[in-house]
Amino acid sequence: MDAPAFFKRRKEKMTDYEIELSNYLLSFATENRKNRMENVLSQRTRYLTIVLEDIFQPHNASAVVRSCDGFGIHDIHIIENRNRFKPNKDIDMGTTQWLNIQRYRPEQKKSCSKETLQKLKAEGYRIVATTPHTNDVNLEEFDLTKGKAAIVFGTELNGITKDVEEEADEFMKIPMHGFVESFNISVACALTLHHLSWKLRDSEIDWQLKQEEKDEILLDWLRKTLNNADSLEKRFKEEH
Repeated sequence: MDAPAFFKRRKEKMTDYEIELSNYLLSFATENRKNRMENVLSQRTRYLTIVLEDIFQPHNASAVVRSCDGFGIHDIHIIENRNRFKPNKDIDMGTTQWLNIQRYRPEQKKSCSKETLQKLKAEGYRIVATTPHTNDVNLEEFDLTKGKAAIVFGTELNGITKDVEEEADEFMKIPMHGFVESFNISVACALTLHHLSWKLRDSEIDWQLKQEEKDEILLDWLRKTLNNADSLEKRFKEEH
């Protein structure tokens, strides 16, 4: 069975071995699974990414992961200064296997928030902190055309830390019209991604993944989700 069209063009960073392995593993996937992966990859983006700083409630972290998958956000960055990321499988519904989740832990310092955000800046992201601030902008007015954005959400009780505030390029908030001052972090993230992902797809911004990124992600998905993927790869190595 032929590989999907999106994989037939070679990715420069992939080796011949990886290209052949991907085509080999694809031959063990059902037609429905191939079509599903192709469709999802066409909707994935890295134009927006989510950063979670010290989230300590598993159901919140898991709900954010599920929202990211649902709205096509491929990368999540987890800052673990004090709290470890422990997703709840009953909530995230297995979505962690379809996403690129990067975790950051301080080695000797108390915090690695600054270093994490500086890394994202070096990758071309502007840092957007979600918190009421004197120079903030409402979610509906956020300008996506200014470039890639890393949206930062802080802890459930205290919000973002001073390190994030100092590194932030912009501040964004969800307008509130009741007595409550803020939404639960998982709700806030879902609302933010719903609006921004719709706005992004309705724009002329080049938000989709490049072909080489799709190829790389496809191989990762096949390795993670195919039954007996390890055994299949071992057999492929022996035959080649």
